[in-house]
Amino acid sequence: MRLCFLVEEQYRHDGMPNEVIGQLTSWGHHVDVVRSGGSLLRMTETVRTGTHDAWVLKTVSGGPGLTLLEAAAGAGMTTVNDARAIRGVRDKALAAALGASRGLPLPATYAVARPELLLEIPDAEYPLVVKPADGSSGRAVYLVSSPDRLAAMLPELAGEGMLIAQPYVPNAGTDIKVYSVRGELYATERRSPLHPDHAVRERRVPLSAEVAAIAGQVGAVYGLDLYGVDVILGPDGPVVVDVNDFPSFRQVPDAAARVARAVLELARAGAAGSAGAGPRPVIPAQAAASTAPLTATAGEAL
Repeated sequence: MRLCFLVEEQYRHDGMPNEVIGQLTSWGHHVDVVRSGGSLLRMTETVRTGTHDAWVLKTVSGGPGLTLLEAAAGAGMTTVNDARAIRGVRDKALAAALGASRGLPLPATYAVARPELLLEIPDAEYPLVVKPADGSSGRAVYLVSSPDRLAAMLPELAGEGMLIAQPYVPNAGTDIKVYSVRGELYATERRSPLHPDHAVRERRVPLSAEVAAIAGQVGAVYGLDLYGVDVILGPDGPVVVDVNDFPSFRQVPDAAARVARAVLELARAGAAGSAGAGPRPVIPAQAAASTAPLTATAGEAL
């Protein structure tokens, strides 16, 4: 197959997606890489119908990669993930509205175009978590203790564009990151970005049935096949605090091979006209972890 990966400059040397690209190449597939944030893009020629079997996006939220992916989708090409689904989770205000309407356990979410409007949030909602609506990789996430502290931060928030604010959900200072590779779920525990002094070693952890059900629901709600979901365990149960398209897949066993195979399956499904069938049924973490390692030789029909 012929694939095009749109890769942001900050991921240029990262294992994800480079290991996936290397795996696909070793299997005999052709992969073109477009550095969407570091190249002069001739938009009238970059996206041409029929040149690739699928386009794959690994970029930051604010970069130009999603525009290219949407152009490819508009030209009738298969994208991984679906371009509309990516747009739905990269806009965190939109993601909150969509998720709440479909029953996901999310914190109450406020959205503002100007940071000073955050001062209208009732005092009873503090402490607040404030972050950019298009943020990624933990950028500019703040735990704000009081209205006075928020007022002092307004100049710092002024350049962040649309912002969202959510009441802080008390927790142990750790996040559960659940990775989904087309329905196979893997859970890791890691330090919360809101608690940088909390010493937690990132590691695989068992995935409870409750969190697994929520993670699977996230894929169905947003229409994602490859994604990560951040969950915190609050006083009233699990709460979804973030969703990412095409995350790092750290701690996932044989991650490069698993993700590469998922990309090929999705590309073929798109070519067969069945890309809209939605994510696969969820496979519990224990079952996913027990599957045999994925291996192939160059030229194998994966």
